[in-house]
Amino acid sequence: MSTAPVEPKVRPAESPSAGFASRLQAPSTRLVLEAGLIGALVALNYYRVIGKLVTDWWQIPDDSHGFLVPLFAGYLVWLRRERIRQTKLQPAWIGVFVIAFGLALLLLGDLGAELFLSRFSIVILFTGFTICFGGWALLRELRFPLLVLCIAIPIPAILLNHITLPLQMLASKVASDLLPLFGVPVLREGNVIELPAMKLEVAEACSGIRSLVSLLAMSIFYGYFAEKSNLIRALLVLFSLPIAITANSLRIVGTGLCVQYWDAEKAMGFFHEFSGWVMFLVSLACLFLIHRTMSVAWKVRHRP
Repeated sequence: MSTAPVEPKVRPAESPSAGFASRLQAPSTRLVLEAGLIGALVALNYYRVIGKLVTDWWQIPDDSHGFLVPLFAGYLVWLRRERIRQTKLQPAWIGVFVIAFGLALLLLGDLGAELFLSRFSIVILFTGFTICFGGWALLRELRFPLLVLCIAIPIPAILLNHITLPLQMLASKVASDLLPLFGVPVLREGNVIELPAMKLEVAEACSGIRSLVSLLAMSIFYGYFAEKSNLIRALLVLFSLPIAITANSLRIVGTGLCVQYWDAEKAMGFFHEFSGWVMFLVSLACLFLIHRTMSVAWKVRHRP
């Protein structure tokens, strides 16, 4: 009685990336330790950058919306948790080069004392980690939360200076054109509006950049939760710009009227600060009304 030789079973070789993907989908103690080591290295390289960023959020009113952005991005990831779990992980080596590019931006920002590059490198680094450990499919699921993080990074000073001055001049011109309609004679010299009672200077803090950036961030948040059409979401972001500029100009007009017809000291104190909050709420209301109008028009146009 003869027996046929038993051929040994040969298992196909598993690529390193496939093995890593399987470990990601089935977390282990080793994977947790590896993730902790990577997190520690990131914290070691970025603790100064992140610390200064949080300090700016706390101390600079123009950047205070930054506290909400990481929470919003985290919430977006949580909403997509089921889709992320079902995403097939296919780590790609190109992610290593993206990580290297992010670290190069960090180094360049440190050497050139450019905070924006150092801060923006965090987003690039997270993008590289996503590609390196999860692949392009995972990046498609996380691209919007990663882009949202860019809102938390303050505008670079060189760009801010180019935006602030035109906004100052625009607000001054609009206010000087509207005040005579209410019986207030004005003489404008640059960003200084001379009233009969006193001179009103539209300083950098009154340029409207604070309300513009904050309303821009709020339009992105609001559009994501309240609207499903990407076109209408984009239009809401675009409409936030003229709304913020108009609201700031009306705030200056109100201050000028209070200076002329009420009390200059109170106008430049309580009213000036309080009106900022009021006009921001009015801006949000305008954004809501524009959204409702576009939604109704969209439904009417696409009605079967």
